[in-house]
Amino acid sequence: MVARAAPRRSQAGFTYLTVMFVIAILLGGLAIVGETWETSARREKEAELLFIGNQYRRAIGLYYASTPGVVKRYPRTLEDLIKDPRQPNTQRHIRKLFPDPLTGKEWMVIKGADGGVQGVYSPSEQAPLKIAGFRVRDASLEGAQKYSDWKFIHTPAAAPAQPAAKPGAAKPGADPAANPAAPRQEPTPPAPRSTMGFGTMNR
Repeated sequence: MVARAAPRRSQAGFTYLTVMFVIAILLGGLAIVGETWETSARREKEAELLFIGNQYRRAIGLYYASTPGVVKRYPRTLEDLIKDPRQPNTQRHIRKLFPDPLTGKEWMVIKGADGGVQGVYSPSEQAPLKIAGFRVRDASLEGAQKYSDWKFIHTPAAAPAQPAAKPGAAKPGADPAANPAAPRQEPTPPAPRSTMGFGTMNR
């Protein structure tokens, strides 16, 4: 009886180790799948963050450009983007106010020189997965340490530079006498009149 029981115990121990080994493999596979799914979900959120952030930047630029007159201004709040208070009719520069896709909270705002909203950014302090390979418009986001460093700011286009006037050159329509640096033109004296062939002949 004792001689027969030993192989059974050995077989039972081998089966137990096999089951534990299979369970460990399954748990490891589930962990890898879960990590892959989480990374994929974060990448989708990052892409959404880039898209919405640039939508806000574009809307701020439209509001700025549509300011009547020469002096341009930024919106006082983000709500001004969905209903421009300067217009008698409802004018939307963005379809609706989207929340931050990473936190679900409101966007943080960046104030411009006039006190208006010049840009937005996420309040998330997580480290981004994407650190390179951005589009030209988002080149400033490369190397950011956290999502809150991703600033979506509207930058006005620079005014075209005026060509520099040459020293001493007078402006069109200006009186040359008013410009002391301009060279003066002296009047040309009349040429002497020739009398050859026109003298009085005495007979």
